Amino acid sequence: MGEPVDIGELHRRVAVADGHADSLMWNRDLNCASAQGHVDFPRLKEAGVKIQCFTVVTRGLPVIDGFWLFALKQGWPRHARADEWARCTFQVERLAAFCRESNGNASIAATAPQLEANLSGGTLSAVLGIEGGHALGGKVERVAELYERGVRFMSLSHLSNNELGGTSTPFFGNKPLTAHGREVLDAMGEVGMLLDVAHASPAMLPELLAHPKARPFCSHAGVQGATPMWRNLSDQTCRAIADKGGVVGIIFAPQFLGGRTLTHVARHVAHAVNVMGEDGVGFGSDFDGMIPLPQGMRDVRDLPKLTAALLEHGLPVRIVEKVLGENYRRFFGETLGKRPPFV
Repeated sequence: MGEPVDIGELHRRVAVADGHADSLMWNRDLNCASAQGHVDFPRLKEAGVKIQCFTVVTRGLPVIDGFWLFALKQGWPRHARADEWARCTFQVERLAAFCRESNGNASIAATAPQLEANLSGGTLSAVLGIEGGHALGGKVERVAELYERGVRFMSLSHLSNNELGGTSTPFFGNKPLTAHGREVLDAMGEVGMLLDVAHASPAMLPELLAHPKARPFCSHAGVQGATPMWRNLSDQTCRAIADKGGVVGIIFAPQFLGGRTLTHVARHVAHAVNVMGEDGVGFGSDFDGMIPLPQGMRDVRDLPKLTAALLEHGLPVRIVEKVLGENYRRFFGETLGKRPPFV
């Protein structure tokens, strides 16, 4: 056995990162510590998180959707509920406002230099993404507009099929990439917007990963090698993402991990490391995404418990540091670009 690890010191020292939080859709001020939900700026700081991906959700459950009703109950203004593009821009603007009002505690990181400056200055880096290309409302030119507004990644599909391609959700026919989806993917490649393959159908995944300009990663998923089920990525997909320098963020949702404990999360992390190598794995919590968390985890403040579970699972400290966030730091440092957006 090695020397005991000071997990608090580890979280202070490492660029702790998480690849997926749906906090923007809830009616909470992220500058205020809350007893509701999983994430806000004060709780992220308490947990030692330095890089947090925030995703924009614009469509709800399969078949019934219902997102408009959710937004109404959350008190969204009428103009923000008008259509999916309005829902998208409302949340993008909301994160920008939260960061402006944070007194330097949080900032949208749209470039690699901004990311490193935030890390040096103790400012949370908020990396902004879109969950489902239907948010574009069918207009490819909006990819460039979103990039200029600080959005740095997007998945093409979410919980159901859309005009871009298929979802991984069962009983939706395993649809491939559409012609419109290919146009959007081309546009993303042109501006440098990263491709999140979360929720993509198995038929669509090879097309996404073969795109010559795509920089793929997966913001939140489990791995089939640990728990075979529809939401999780195959070893082949994990290797393809690693081969392009990407990261797979391991989800915390028990229904995808085969069990309710932090050990189940650690098991998925360990399998992904074995398949992808130590540079390809991170966290993809799905905080605030209408999912339960593992036993013993209330919110992001309990992230050190997962760090302890990884160490107890036998992962060396050096690899735990990478999974905690250094892999995301490397990936975003390579891919966020140099030019700041107009916000």
